[in-house]
Amino acid sequence: MFSLITGGAGFIGSHLAEALVAREGRVAILDDLSTGSVENIRHLRTHPSVLCAFESIMNRGVLAELVDEADVVFHLAAAVGVRRIIESPVRTIETNIKGTELVLEAAAKKKKLVFVASTSEVYGKSARAPFREDDDVVLGSTTKSRWSYATSKFLDEFLALAYWKEKKLPVVVGRLFNTVGPRQVSRYGMVLPSFVRQALEGAPITVYGTGKQSRCFSYVADVVEAIIRLVNTGSAVGEVVNIGSDEEVAIEELARLVKEKTRSASPIDYIPYDRAYEPGFEDMLRRVPCIEKLVGLIGFRPSTPLDVIIDRVVSYHQKRQPLVSAAHA
Repeated sequence: MFSLITGGAGFIGSHLAEALVAREGRVAILDDLSTGSVENIRHLRTHPSVLCAFESIMNRGVLAELVDEADVVFHLAAAVGVRRIIESPVRTIETNIKGTELVLEAAAKKKKLVFVASTSEVYGKSARAPFREDDDVVLGSTTKSRWSYATSKFLDEFLALAYWKEKKLPVVVGRLFNTVGPRQVSRYGMVLPSFVRQALEGAPITVYGTGKQSRCFSYVADVVEAIIRLVNTGSAVGEVVNIGSDEEVAIEELARLVKEKTRSASPIDYIPYDRAYEPGFEDMLRRVPCIEKLVGLIGFRPSTPLDVIIDRVVSYHQKRQPLVSAAHA
């Protein structure tokens, strides 16, 4: 099978590429490196089954050529990270909506199967947890740039499902919940790598808000396995599916776990949202997926325990620390 991964040099995309190659598949990686990194796929670039195109999905010609060759398209290219979204709302909206439109348009010409990566952010401020795929969503005001990402991904889902209903393009929409693991960076505000980096450096571990807000963290290998199984499950076509762990943890507890795992002397500092992001920033207290649909479709659930995930992320950053220090020497 020949797979195209948009955003293939990113955190999740690079792990997906590895998994597909390990299954003896051929893979094309399309990435403009705006948030992805060549380092994530350096070990794959010389592999005979891997093709790398460092171009934007906005390049219609390159995109059309790669989609034509592919048997399945994994559309992961998107603006990522709360901080980047707040700082660059125009790029967020344009990349997510226009990029998805171009991918679906190209795929529809030859009815290529498309996996569209969505996000738990689409549930917005809903207080009904665990979140089910057919729940109503509650989004904030358009004056809050915080919600531009959720809205853009919400429209992506509508567009993907419209292509399925109207044009019979086979699509699967996966709503990802806080995927974490090696290669994820803290640059765009990702909480676990941020905590680990701060702890290893002896810097204050910064918890935004009260720290009482809870999240569920899924190990990237589990998420990749779920994605691959979904695209190989006929009954998943035309469906929206939550992908994530349902092991819930408060953010302040996560900070304590990281501090303990790293044996760090770092203090835990609480920073108000208004100071961390922007005045009037809104967040949700809980974000927990119902994964009954996922398990029913593919017979698999993300189950790597949080303490194991933290150990692996800490180990990854400890190995990188000498490299980062040398680069800044």
